[in-house]
Amino acid sequence: MSITSRVKKVLTGNHATAYAVMQARVDVIPAYPITPQTTIVEKLDEFIENGLLDASMIRVESEHSAMAAAIGASAAGARTYTATSSHGLLYMYENLWWAANARLPIVATFVTRAIGPPWNIWSDHQDIFTLRDSGWILFMAKNAQEAYDLTLQAFKIAENPNIRLPVGIGYDGFYISHTSEPVEMLAQDEVDAFLPDKRSIKPLLDPSNPYTIGNLPEASFNFLIRKNMWGSMESSIDYIKKVGYEYYLLTGRNYGDLVDKYRCEDADTIFVSIGAMANEGMVAVDRLRSKGHKVGHMALRLLRPYPEDEVIDSIGNAERIIVMSRAVSMGKGGILFTDLIDVVYRNRLNVDVYDIVVGLAGVEVVDNDFIKVYNDVLDGIFDKRETIFLMGGKYV
Repeated sequence: MSITSRVKKVLTGNHATAYAVMQARVDVIPAYPITPQTTIVEKLDEFIENGLLDASMIRVESEHSAMAAAIGASAAGARTYTATSSHGLLYMYENLWWAANARLPIVATFVTRAIGPPWNIWSDHQDIFTLRDSGWILFMAKNAQEAYDLTLQAFKIAENPNIRLPVGIGYDGFYISHTSEPVEMLAQDEVDAFLPDKRSIKPLLDPSNPYTIGNLPEASFNFLIRKNMWGSMESSIDYIKKVGYEYYLLTGRNYGDLVDKYRCEDADTIFVSIGAMANEGMVAVDRLRSKGHKVGHMALRLLRPYPEDEVIDSIGNAERIIVMSRAVSMGKGGILFTDLIDVVYRNRLNVDVYDIVVGLAGVEVVDNDFIKVYNDVLDGIFDKRETIFLMGGKYV
């Protein structure tokens, strides 16, 4: 039975995603299991077997093959979805670039998980950040509701003929993927009205007009492919905001703001983080505010294209920014920090930015970690030119 009216269910992030994919009426789901994303495609398989979703589940032998099948299906004009995590994403990696360069509107979920060795199934953000430069539009959800909402928006964004880029939605393994919380789902007719008609997807492949794709062009042609993709990424910001605002009018949940600002208006110090730990950052803000400290938090919903203008607006008149990254670029620093310090430098902003790496390999990050760093920044414990590693409330 389809969802005929709005309903609120207690769902894990993975099941919330599966419901959104079902309501998007996808045609093809190439899938290979890997913890912690497996329950997404298991649930979708259940929907197909129970007649709730008219789609083809392609059970492939690897993640590389999953994206290869997604490329073929999308190129033929099918609405296509897949999901993976960690080493599965890395095994898929080559084809993720082919999907972007072919301008295929594939939607995928990347349930974040640490990359080994040693073997680890817990969350950090190293895996999704390997896609920074690929040409995928990348979102990061901080709870199950956002996982559901961003998945629906992703199909509309990817299939816009002026964008035609794959879209990935990331969220933290176990913290979101396997934690249950209330999620409001739209009625099926609302989703149908919100998303474009699948028949409007222009196939890359045309049997009546066969041609070769991915051959050996002149270098200048390859250059222009990437340049044109850059242009589409740049211009996609306005459309992403437009879709987010349309979704706000439909649901009351505002995704027109690409940066989720929390008590930033008068803040002299702003925390920056993404994903599940942003919730801990907001708790820390409330605790510090109760003691008279002017602090705020901003969570980036959109990782690529980078929402530079909204980040600048969110910074406002803050004196300092404390960036809490759950991923590190070896030899450079926290990845969220390197993105933000570039914005600060290029726009000549007068603000101190601190680089804190936390939560690698699933080490827990709690509100006390935010508060400790804040107090130590005020006390001048470390220099803003350093990259600081914090684990279990201690610097290591």
